[in-house]
Amino acid sequence: MYPNMLQLPVIIRKTLSVRIALMVVSAMAVLLMASMVVILIYSRNAVKDETFNKAIQTLESTNMRIDNILLSVEQTTGNIFFSMMPHLDNPDMIAVYSRKLVEANPYVAGCAIAFKEDYFKEHRRFMAYVHHADSAGKAYVGTDIVDDDMFGDSHYTEQFWYTRPMETGRGGWLNPLTGLVGDEAPILTYSLPIYKAPTPTSPYNEWQRVGVIGVDVSLSLLSEIVSDAKPSPNSYCTLLDSDSTFIVHPDDDKLRSQTMLLLQDQSARDAALAMLSGRTGYQPFSMQGQDYYLFYKPFQRTGIPGIPVDSLSWSAGIIYPKADMYGQFNQLTLAAIVIAICSLLLLYALSRLFIHRQLLPLDMLSDQAQHIADGQYNTPIPVSDRPDEVGRLQNHFSMMQQSLANNIGELEHLTATLEAHSDSLRQAYAQAQKADRMKTAFLHNMTNQMIAPAEAIEQDITLLCDSSQFKDKETASRLVTSIQQHGDTIAQLLKNLLNISDEEKGKEVADA
Repeated sequence: MYPNMLQLPVIIRKTLSVRIALMVVSAMAVLLMASMVVILIYSRNAVKDETFNKAIQTLESTNMRIDNILLSVEQTTGNIFFSMMPHLDNPDMIAVYSRKLVEANPYVAGCAIAFKEDYFKEHRRFMAYVHHADSAGKAYVGTDIVDDDMFGDSHYTEQFWYTRPMETGRGGWLNPLTGLVGDEAPILTYSLPIYKAPTPTSPYNEWQRVGVIGVDVSLSLLSEIVSDAKPSPNSYCTLLDSDSTFIVHPDDDKLRSQTMLLLQDQSARDAALAMLSGRTGYQPFSMQGQDYYLFYKPFQRTGIPGIPVDSLSWSAGIIYPKADMYGQFNQLTLAAIVIAICSLLLLYALSRLFIHRQLLPLDMLSDQAQHIADGQYNTPIPVSDRPDEVGRLQNHFSMMQQSLANNIGELEHLTATLEAHSDSLRQAYAQAQKADRMKTAFLHNMTNQMIAPAEAIEQDITLLCDSSQFKDKETASRLVTSIQQHGDTIAQLLKNLLNISDEEKGKEVADA
């Protein structure tokens, strides 16, 4: 059903203001969304780049801290080695120096100084092993130190930390040793072969390898030391050996047995392979239903002039949860979307209010147009002082209303005059019709009066013409007299008729 004319201005007014407001808000929404998309894309890339740079800096810092620990252990071991050189034939002093090495360096969890079989006459095998009493291997002042002649669950002559330096003659860091004792914490061992100065009886006057110094560093302690170096609350550092074994990890269980290549998630194994590739970069992966980023770089030793440093095939990495990486960014995005929606709603309300105020003159003109349509032409329209299109429209509409009111007034006056003339004409026409009817009646009466004399004249003439009817002259004279009398009567009637016609003609001339 179509709205009536009284409802049209309100409907048009509301529809126009809503449509204009929605057009403004839609245009602003498009621009705002385009700007937000561009800003968010650049912001996301900036967050990723910043996180990558922060992770690389953290990795470099972690690399430096671990390298400093390794260098300090190497330096302490070298110092003890040179101090022990004059006492290689004294088993008691060997145990003293083993204890000194543990006491001298807070990072050392244990020290084993072992000699080849039958080196001492009174001992077939000899090893002085000193370690901290706590299973975690934490070295703090006041920690109990325990002396032992066993290291692990087998003889030291069968263990890798001893056999490798004895075979190669070179020292270095060995892969983490686990499972030597059931409850022993995982350790990293630095092995250094012990050389004895040649004696006069030595063949070729060569230095002899007589034993090995094995210095243990607790992987749990190493993990705790580097655990503070993390760029986000839930991220953590990790260090992998060349066979993907964890050297540094906050979870001790992973330090004991697990490697990244044994993880169930294929993407995590791919990330481990990328980490072991010897390059610097990052790799996204999923683990246990959560998304992570792995930032990695090769572990590099710091070269010291005059001191040879082994190049370890280790890789340092930072496991960065995606929620930490984009957590604040996602919160910022959500806040930006909420602010944008609130801004658009506020813009719509303000636009609606502003447009409604701007359309008030149009509302007034619409009402005036309705009044004009209802026949109210004299309602004045105020003159606007606005220089814009709406003001000019209002002024032109006011001029049109005034002109229309004047024209309508003149038309009403002319209509009243015409109606007055029409009444006069109707009255005159009625009188004319009445006079015409009177004339007709008069003529009819006159003609009726002429009929009898004319018929009498006709009869008398007929008798005169009929010679057989004449009896005498007296009858003829009487007929002639009768004809004359009737002729005078008709003549008098005609004379009266002509007099009346002259009078009417004179009145018409006088009226004209």
